[in-house]
This record gives sequence, C-alpha cells and structure tokens, in this order.
Amino acid sequence: MYKYRDIWHIAYPILISLIMQTLINVTDTAYMGRVGEIELGATALVSVYYLTIYMAIFGFSVGAQIFIGRRNGEGNYNKIGDIVIQGVLFLLGVAALFVGLSKWLSPILLSNIVSSKQILTACMDYLDWRIWGLLFSAVSVMCRAFFVGITRTGVLVWNSVILTVSNVIFNYIFVFGAFGVPAMGIAGAAIGSVLAEALAMLQFVVYAIMKVDMKRYGISRQIKFAPDVIRGILSLSVWTMLQNFLTHAVWFVFFLAIEHLGEEQLAITNIVRSGSSLIFMPIIAFASTASTLVSNAMGAARTGDVMLIIRRCIAMSYAVIVPLIIIIAFIPQTYMRIFTDNVAILQGSVASVYVMLGFNLIAIPACIFFHSVSGTGNTRLALGVEVVATILYAVAIYGIIFSIRADVAVCWSVEYVYWTTILICSALYFRYGKWCENRL
Repeated sequence: MYKYRDIWHIAYPILISLIMQTLINVTDTAYMGRVGEIELGATALVSVYYLTIYMAIFGFSVGAQIFIGRRNGEGNYNKIGDIVIQGVLFLLGVAALFVGLSKWLSPILLSNIVSSKQILTACMDYLDWRIWGLLFSAVSVMCRAFFVGITRTGVLVWNSVILTVSNVIFNYIFVFGAFGVPAMGIAGAAIGSVLAEALAMLQFVVYAIMKVDMKRYGISRQIKFAPDVIRGILSLSVWTMLQNFLTHAVWFVFFLAIEHLGEEQLAITNIVRSGSSLIFMPIIAFASTASTLVSNAMGAARTGDVMLIIRRCIAMSYAVIVPLIIIIAFIPQTYMRIFTDNVAILQGSVASVYVMLGFNLIAIPACIFFHSVSGTGNTRLALGVEVVATILYAVAIYGIIFSIRADVAVCWSVEYVYWTTILICSALYFRYGKWCENRL
C-alpha cells in the first residue's frame, strides 16, 4: 500500500527535475524577452517545433519506463539492463536520423508556414544549433526512465540542478557575450541549452557507473545490438511515441495559428506558455509518479492499489498547485515580469493568464488519469484517447483562431476542450475498461 509519504518521496525529485528542466525554456524565454520582440516570438514557435521532435524520443523512454517499472515490481531486476542498453542504442540512432532530417527539411517546412520573414530567420538561427541537443537527450531520457522505473528518483534532483545552472551560465555567455565570446543572441540561447544538456547527460552516466549495482540490473553485460529487445519495447513504446508526437504537433499548430495573428500576440502567447509550464510541472510530476506506481503495483499483482494511487496523486497535486494558482491570480503581471519587461506585452497577457490558470484545474485529474492508462500497459488506448482529444482540439483551433481570429486570451480557451476530453475518456477507461487484465 502506497501512503502519501511514499508517493511524495518518489514525486518530489521528479517534480524538482521537471521544474529545473522547464527552466531551460523559461531561461531562453527570459533572455529573449530582453533581446527583442522578434526573438521572443521566434523562441515560442521554434521551441515547440523542437519539442515536437524531442517528444517522439521521450515517448520511447516512457514505454521503456513502463517495462522497467513492471520488471521492478516483479523482482526481475536482471532484465532491466537490456531495456536500458537497447533503448540508448536505439534512441541514439533515431536522434541522429532526426538531426539529419531537420537540417534538410526544417528550412523548407518553416519557410512555407511561418508568415513573418524576421521570425523565420530567428527560428532557423535557433534550430540550427538546438537540434544537436537530441543526441544528448537520447541518453538522458533513458537514464531518467531507468531511475524513475526503479523508484530511485533522488538523482534527478542533482541532474536538474546541473542542467539549469549550467544553462543559465551558458546562456548569459553566448546570448549577451562574455569572457571574450561574441554576443550571439537567439543562436547563443540554443548553444547554451545544448551544452547544458551535454553536462546533464554526463552526470547521469557518471552517477550510474559509481552508485548503481550494474550486475544486479544486468547493465554490466557486453553491449551489443539486440533487435528482439527493441521490438519488445517498441510494441509498447510506439504508441507513446506517436501519442507524444501528436500532442506537441497540434500544440505547434496552435502557436503557428497565433503567429498568423501577429508578432505581439505570439510574444504574449510565449510568456503565458512559460508561465503555464512552471505551474504544469507539479501535475506532470504526480502523473509520472502515478504511472510508475501503477506499473509497479500491477507487476506485483496488487491491482487493488491502483485507484487509491490515482486518487492520492490527484489530491496531492491539487494541494501543491491550488495555492500557486491563487498567488498568481493576485499578481499576474508581477509573475509574467519574470519573462519580459515589455509593458505592452505584460498588460496584454493578463487575461490569457487567467484563462491558463483555469484549465490547469481540469488538467490535474485529466493528466494523472491519462498517464495511469499508460501505466497499466495499455498505451494503444492512450494513443486513441490522444487522437480523439487532438481532433477536437484542432477543430477548436480552426474555429476560434483561424475563423473568428479571436483575442489571444479567448484563443487559450481551446485548452479546456483538450483537457476535458482527456479527463472523460481516461476516467471512463478505469470505470469500465478491463485494465486489471493487462500483462507485459
């Protein structure tokens, strides 16, 4: 039986690591908010574009994490190493492929969908450097899946501190120019983020070598390519890869639609997105915790604990997030000042902030239920739920943004459509689905 203390022990390192990782994008936004409106808007668009590619890689690690959690719950520790090693090899190949495709296709794609030439130029300046971070992320996401899957999440805290602090330092050096390095603007932000990811990956690897019992988890075996293991992981992960890609692809469409409303509207949307990210991280932390605990519980044949885990993760998430929402609701402009000092953008963001705060209250149970669906092993159903929510989300984007060309605050209301759909579908699965019978 998982008590609140047990859940918190696993969740808080994940929470801290997610907040720290989110601060990479927040740092880029904050620096670009001091460089110029064009750079601020471009960062919003191209960071979501990059995130869409990255999430395909992350989606594989989510599936691998479910397998690791299940084997950990079963006590089959020696089978975990093959999952980790083959996952790293596979993702390095995928990352290299994505880097090559991006260098070739991204200029063509973005030039045909971004209306502002200035924003397009800034986007490419950023992406040309940022895309190389996929190679380091490929290793890091599998390390994260391993540590979360075995519920040894403490290492995530230090890894995230290294990631965030180094990103702030590197951004300062390369964006504004310091220690003899020329000021590189938006390209400097991308270089700083890539170097920070390289250091974070190195810390994961060094920690694993020094602190983890490699023999127990079967990681000390000879490293060689094992297609059968990868196929096994892909049987589950392919659905989470598609799901994560689809989620962020339609989010990219949202930012693209906003870009057609104007550069100022895109800049407003960027800082609201950054503000939302800091609030959303506790939700993701508890959702990830719920997923791995559900997977461990089912591996240990304790299906009776699953709904209790979900309810307690939802309750703890509300306890953390509601006070944050209340504080921000009283000082929206002060909060948004973290990301820019442009008075017009700050004033224009207030209404959008209130809309954003509201949909996060729905996202809490929706996200935790949704991640728990994958935790049961039914990643194919999770993809189906995502497809339904995405279609309705896209329809809302077309109606509200492209057709009506509504105010940017009204545009943010499309998030209510998405999260309400996710909540209803996921909750119905746990009410009527045969999730207790899932075996991996």
